[in-house]
Amino acid sequence: MIKYIFSILLIFFSNQALANVKTNLIASLENIENISFDFEQNINGKIETGKCIIKYPKKIYCNYELSNQKTLTSNGKSLAIKTKTSYFLYPLDRTPLNLILDKNFLIEKIKTSEGRIIDKKFINFKFIENDNEINIFFNKKNYDLIGWQTLDIYQNLSITYLSKIIKNQNLDKNLFTLPKKNIPK
Repeated sequence: MIKYIFSILLIFFSNQALANVKTNLIASLENIENISFDFEQNINGKIETGKCIIKYPKKIYCNYELSNQKTLTSNGKSLAIKTKTSYFLYPLDRTPLNLILDKNFLIEKIKTSEGRIIDKKFINFKFIENDNEINIFFNKKNYDLIGWQTLDIYQNLSITYLSKIIKNQNLDKNLFTLPKKNIPK
């Protein structure tokens, strides 16, 4: 009987601790206008690195550290991926980034999702929306967004880790303008 009562109390306090973490995480997200960070992205074992800036809602600019000069840019409606030799333009709402870059959507999902604490260091929320399965991760200590895991538009597993996070910087308004398609033939 004592084991049963102890188990119930443990579950209650664990749920209460997660509720407090969710409240603090939501408050932290509400105060963020933009974040810049270094990233490491693993897509089916191919690792790329670079630097990104997210400006809520739904804008991102990433510069990859590859010799092909790859950039990824979203103006909030479209997503452009440009290299030295190629240019792809997608409707943002057909990609998982549409959801990840929407701070209000994330806040609502965090409010309604159970979430879990991993290794007493990370907070993870998993949700499925419009056939997109998204795992999003936050640092439990400072509530920073530290990464996400999705299936990309080609159904490749994409895992993105964030580091060196800086919040609410002054940004160039033109940073999120889609690049021109001037690709050499």
